[in-house]
Amino acid sequence: MGLIKSSEEIELVRQSSILVGKTLAEVAKYIRPGIKTIELDRIAEEFIRDHGAIPGFKGYNGFPKAICISVNSVVVHGIPGDYELKEGDIVSVDCGTVLNGYWGDSAYTFAVGEIKPEVELLLKRTLESLYKGIEEAVAGNRLGDIGYAIQSYVESYGYSVVRDLVGHGLGTSMHEKPEVPNYGRRGTGQKLQEGMILAIEPMVNMGTWHISQDKDGWTIRTKDGMPSAHFEHDVVVLKGRAQILSTFDYIDEVLSSRKN
Repeated sequence: MGLIKSSEEIELVRQSSILVGKTLAEVAKYIRPGIKTIELDRIAEEFIRDHGAIPGFKGYNGFPKAICISVNSVVVHGIPGDYELKEGDIVSVDCGTVLNGYWGDSAYTFAVGEIKPEVELLLKRTLESLYKGIEEAVAGNRLGDIGYAIQSYVESYGYSVVRDLVGHGLGTSMHEKPEVPNYGRRGTGQKLQEGMILAIEPMVNMGTWHISQDKDGWTIRTKDGMPSAHFEHDVVVLKGRAQILSTFDYIDEVLSSRKN
């Protein structure tokens, strides 16, 4: 599988990525205080399979569930279980689907009920940093330009970017080359070429960027116990701009309907 994808391959990744967006929106309908994270996992797996796809995370390197659910100080790779969401929690839901042999991979961090204003700002600015990174994913730029845009934006607000975990290429495998760090220096790293598909996914901590891993071998949490936010889009590098293949539109519809 080459780094440069054909228009047909790009379209197949888009279809899988859109399904991920729909799955995250389906999960969003049920995010509320009192629901167990294992129940959200069941909803996601059923939805993915009902749409003719495979939950890509399930069994991936031994991961036991269909989606990663990471609450509060958990950065990524949280395993769904008996934990009941509480008012004021934040919960990152990361989902991967395989449809017609091609991957989609996207993540969104949700508020559970009312959250603290400073945590709401963390979510807002992490999401904004994702789009800052995407703006740099154009042919002729370098990987460091994406990382620099994300890092400089969030650090200007006093947050930190996780360095041990990175975004990645995407296609018939979930983790293809190149790695896409969320930090870096302008003008450094691999040159971006038209037709590359990248999963860009800032993981931003309110406190230190240092992390630790639980004994389960998966759960990654902030070293200082401070909250962490995570958003992810799949994009294709083009001349002059990047095109976003995944979507948060379905999530936005669910969240806005809840406010009305």
